[in-house]
Amino acid sequence: MANSLVKGEKKQPSFSVFLTQDAIKKKINEVIGGKGGQRFMTAILSAVTNSPALQECESMSILNCAFLGEALNLSPSPQLGQYYMVPYKKKDRNGDKNKGKVAQFQLGYKGYIQLAIRSGYYKKINVIAIKEGELKHFDPLNEVIEVEIIQDEREREQAKTIGYYAMFEYLNGFQKAMYWSYEKMQSHADQYSQAYSAEAHQRILRGEVPQKEMWKYSSFWYKDFDAMAYKTMLRQLISKWGIMSTELQMAMENDMAAIRDDGTPEYVDNDTTPIEPAQAPVYEAQSTEIPTGNNIEDDFFAGLEPPPER
Repeated sequence: MANSLVKGEKKQPSFSVFLTQDAIKKKINEVIGGKGGQRFMTAILSAVTNSPALQECESMSILNCAFLGEALNLSPSPQLGQYYMVPYKKKDRNGDKNKGKVAQFQLGYKGYIQLAIRSGYYKKINVIAIKEGELKHFDPLNEVIEVEIIQDEREREQAKTIGYYAMFEYLNGFQKAMYWSYEKMQSHADQYSQAYSAEAHQRILRGEVPQKEMWKYSSFWYKDFDAMAYKTMLRQLISKWGIMSTELQMAMENDMAAIRDDGTPEYVDNDTTPIEPAQAPVYEAQSTEIPTGNNIEDDFFAGLEPPPER
C-alpha cells in the first residue's frame, strides 16, 4: 500500500552497485586515498544498508555527506551519534517536493563535543537534561545553576524533562553556561524546523497518532527530542561564546544541508537556525584589576595558546 505513493518513480541502482562504478571508486581514492578508501566504503555501506529510507536517496548525495563526515574525522555509524545522513525530499525552485530524495548531513551532539574537545581549547564541555524536581535555582546573569540530581538512574530516566543545561570551560578557566526550559526548546524547534510541529508532537506523546501514520513524522525532533535539544544547546553556546576550530566552523556551516557535488551546502530544512542574541558577557574576577582589552574577546581568550597543528 505504501508503495502506491511512489508509483512511477524511476528506481535507481542500489548504493552498493553505485560504489562499484570505476568513476566512483576513483573519486573515493582521490578524496580518501590508500587503505582508508576500503574502510570508508565499508562504513558508509553499513550505514546505508541499515537504513531503508536512506537507500531511496540519490547515491551521490549520500557519498557527498560521507565525504564531509570523513573530512571532519567523524564516524557515519548511527550508534556513535556523531553525524547522521538523513533522507529529505528534494525541492525544485517552485517548492515542489516530488523531485526524489537526497541525503542531508546532520551533525549529532556527540559530534559537536568531539570537534570541540579535539580543538584543544576546551577543558570541559557538557550538556544535560534537567528533570522535574531537580532545578532549585538558575541565575541567568551570573550563569549559576543549583540542582539536586535524582540519584536513582531508572527514576531519573522516567522523570519528566523540564529543561536543558549546557556549559563549557576553557583551559584558562573561563566558563560559559546556559539553560533553556523545555517549553523554550519546543518553541524553538517548532519555529525553525520545517519538519517538526509541536502540536503534532504532543499528539504523538498522547498516543493519538496511529502507528501506520508515524512514517509522516520522520524528523529527529520526533524520534529523539533530547538528542536534538542537546545539539541545539551546544550549537547556541559554542556559536555565541566558544572558540571554533576550522573543523567546527565547517561542521556548523554544513549542518542540516545536502552537500552538492562541488562541496557547497544546499539547505533542505530550516533547522539552520539563527543564533539567538547573547546576553552581555559576565566576568568572573580573577583579581582586583579591571580588564583592559579593547575587545572583550581579548579577555575571554587570554592565556589560551593555539593548539598544535596536526
